[in-house]
Amino acid sequence: MAADTNATDRPSRDGAPITTAATNDPASTPASKQPDASDTGNGNVHSQRQRYFGANKAASRGNGDKRKRDFGRRANKGGENGPQFDWRDRKRRKTDRVGEDGAKPESSYMSIEFSEAEIASEERRPKKKVAVMIGYAGTGYHGLQINHDLKTIEGDLFAAFVAAKAISKANADDPRKSSFLRCARTDKGVHAAGNMVSLKLIVDDPDLVQKINENLPPQIRVWGIQRTNNAFSCYASCDSRWYEYLMPSYCLLPPHPASFLGRRISQSTQEAGLEEEYAARMGGVKDYWDQVDREYIQPILDALEPNVREAVKLRIHSPERDTNENSATKTAATDDDSKPDDDATKKNVAKDAEVLGLSAEDAPATIAEETTAAESASTEKPAEPENGEYKPKELSPVEKALKEIKTAYVAAKRRYRVTPDRLDQLQEALDKYVGTKNYHNYTIQKSHNDPASKRTIKSFIVNREPIQINDTQWLSLKVHGQSFMMHQIRKMVGLAALAVRCATPWSRFEESYSPARISIPKAPSLGLLLERPVFDTYNKRAVEDLGLEDLNFANYDKELQAFKEEHIYRRIFELEEKENSFHIFFNQIDTFKSDFFLWVTAGGLEVTQQRMGPREIPQELEAELGDEGEDVNDKEEG
Repeated sequence: MAADTNATDRPSRDGAPITTAATNDPASTPASKQPDASDTGNGNVHSQRQRYFGANKAASRGNGDKRKRDFGRRANKGGENGPQFDWRDRKRRKTDRVGEDGAKPESSYMSIEFSEAEIASEERRPKKKVAVMIGYAGTGYHGLQINHDLKTIEGDLFAAFVAAKAISKANADDPRKSSFLRCARTDKGVHAAGNMVSLKLIVDDPDLVQKINENLPPQIRVWGIQRTNNAFSCYASCDSRWYEYLMPSYCLLPPHPASFLGRRISQSTQEAGLEEEYAARMGGVKDYWDQVDREYIQPILDALEPNVREAVKLRIHSPERDTNENSATKTAATDDDSKPDDDATKKNVAKDAEVLGLSAEDAPATIAEETTAAESASTEKPAEPENGEYKPKELSPVEKALKEIKTAYVAAKRRYRVTPDRLDQLQEALDKYVGTKNYHNYTIQKSHNDPASKRTIKSFIVNREPIQINDTQWLSLKVHGQSFMMHQIRKMVGLAALAVRCATPWSRFEESYSPARISIPKAPSLGLLLERPVFDTYNKRAVEDLGLEDLNFANYDKELQAFKEEHIYRRIFELEEKENSFHIFFNQIDTFKSDFFLWVTAGGLEVTQQRMGPREIPQELEAELGDEGEDVNDKEEG
């Protein structure tokens, strides 16, 4: 637990503070400029951030409680094998940015610095250990966890605490001085209706919650602040967590029979003699795509010139990166226009692997071969550059037709309405997760022998009443578990949806818990939100033994539901309608020409290429394949 810092043991500060401001660009770092209140819609947060500076200067100089320092010295005494460091030191080295030469570190979202005069003039007020119940929409943020270089939920929350005078100026340069902890870490773009941080705050102001919220953007809210015992940790005291996942009902539609995966499913079903079982699992959606092709796609093809029609038919079920390629985005053409650009090919391979949740080493050569063939098919030179930049060229007749067909397919998906039978199958798939299982295939860098791969799921339920938003029908899935690893929920949803849409044998779930290494694609992060953490064990002790109130998000149900409707659900629905995230995800799987996902077919693991072991993401592809800024060293999701 971080030591308290007061006016008598503050570190001295050298030099003038640097003024910076946070921006709306999640990838940006604080810039050395006067802050603009319009950056997040609230100027108070940014007025407190004007003095961002290097973090942890106090920690680097050994300030703080003497017992804390003594513990550190005792824990780090050298032994036979050299100095010994505990987990606190490893964590500290991840966050500290103070150079070995004592030089001032770069500006940081984790530190708000004030001058010595400002700190000396501030009245000293006592702090109390509290639980802060929060909710947020993760759009535009690089996840929850506070970060030096990236805009995060905790970064804005910490600045709001300082602005509301809940954290003193002396402690504003390092969240650890306030014993700042989170209950459940959420990744980039993931939302939370209910989450919690625990820390020491100055809570003598009766209007503190209102003042904190006044210094936060509307997409981050504090629901309440409750006093806890001094030893409380919202992470360690959390018994379990509820997550919700929203996805369009069209995710349960089978792959198009002309796609790569659709053809392989049909082939393996016939070879295994399981046509009747497959037809029974498909039910009313078995001929869905035949009807769509007949009523909506064929009229588009009939209107084309014969040569254009044939070219379009060859590319209808190619990966969308092929049909969407715009030569203006490629590098300058060589004299041999038929030669594909190697860098563009590699980028397309990386893009496919990213969408499907594979490492670069897992991306097979067939992707590169298909990309090369698709790019070689185009012999049209891009427009001559002006001022060194290429202008987008006008779409060719083939490209126009492909774009029209894609729009027709997306519209057909959105018209789909789920049947009770498909919901029954989805629930049967979700029931396979209940209990304690080995989820090494559902995360990264975990082996089957790792004890941490075992997780307990209490329930996983699909709501039988779909939600209709504009043209799209949505399904709500809620999972209750003790804790989750990185990607685990998204991969659980990914496998369940694939099992339903591909009529995958139910035995594949048990096989996924075995030592066999299966590549399970992770469903889009867009649909995931943390519903609430649960503190049953702590609450019983707090009420019966400590005389404290229980930590219960049900006290804020009305506010939480209104917030979900306005800031979370609306963002999810609008982004899907704009970006077609789920359509792109399943289209990439269906057209991914490799045997990595053939475990969904009747052929099973025997026809599937298995991963060789837990792999780290190659450094050169970390930006593309690192799952949108997630820290692979922090594998706990919540």
